[in-house]
Amino acid sequence: MSKPIYEIIDELPKGGMTVRSLQALDFVIPGQWKNIVGFENTIIEVTGETDQDMIQQIGERAIHLYNDKSQGYQTALWMYQKVNSAGGALGSAALVNKFGESVSFLSFLNRITPKADNLQAIDLCLKLVAEVVAYSKINGIPGDGIAEFGGAIADYSSASLMRMAALICFDGVIPLGPDFILKVEEIVGRLQSGELTSHPGFSYVSSMIPGSGALGQVGFIKDSFNSVKGWMSNFVSSRSLTQNMLVSNLQRFIEVSESKLDYIGAFLDMTTNYYEHTGIQTLARSLVERAHAEI
Repeated sequence: MSKPIYEIIDELPKGGMTVRSLQALDFVIPGQWKNIVGFENTIIEVTGETDQDMIQQIGERAIHLYNDKSQGYQTALWMYQKVNSAGGALGSAALVNKFGESVSFLSFLNRITPKADNLQAIDLCLKLVAEVVAYSKINGIPGDGIAEFGGAIADYSSASLMRMAALICFDGVIPLGPDFILKVEEIVGRLQSGELTSHPGFSYVSSMIPGSGALGQVGFIKDSFNSVKGWMSNFVSSRSLTQNMLVSNLQRFIEVSESKLDYIGAFLDMTTNYYEHTGIQTLARSLVERAHAEI
């Protein structure tokens, strides 16, 4: 445990690339996400309490719950943080591959790096796996938690829903197109254990992916994706999301070029930490809600 949970929540940024990128997705889930930062602010926002003694009691109980390793909150935070680092590593590899495709004297890079689409597809699936594991840990669900997660995602809201919206938009639609579900399904469907373990982001989270060996972990990844692909497909079609629509909204908050769609997905992976940011906010809300209910 590197830092106290109240310090981690207090240190969430109020601005910067990650926050601006998430604000650009407000049109996708209007009014659902508010960038709540600070431990005491979170208690006030979530519970509506204004009495300082009650706020203090809720805070102390939330810290106690987080520090109790048997509750799984620390594992959930670790997963959010590590999969974010994995995304940065995959983004770097995808960018190298794109340079190899577009710059003739760097074409040798194409031969030594996996295809960018493959990297993006596996990055998306690793983040989904992290979501399943974190959801199970936060909610005390035994087993692999896939069925429970698949049933609960329709009720996602606030930071949790924003994280899924960002996953679909930044890791799905922008790099792979609005039919990314079919592309990911095809890539993951033929995924072999050796291909998974050789990917740059796998080592960051492999220790927490359920499954017996790499082959079992491939199976868990496929099952996790299959459990929510229908929900994700409906999310895209019901909002008529396109690459140009998302990039146009991003341009209101950050500088990105519409003519470089191939690079934007990798750029967002390398320059934002939306998964960790909203993951901490989800964790904070869950801790506060439970602490408030137990007092």
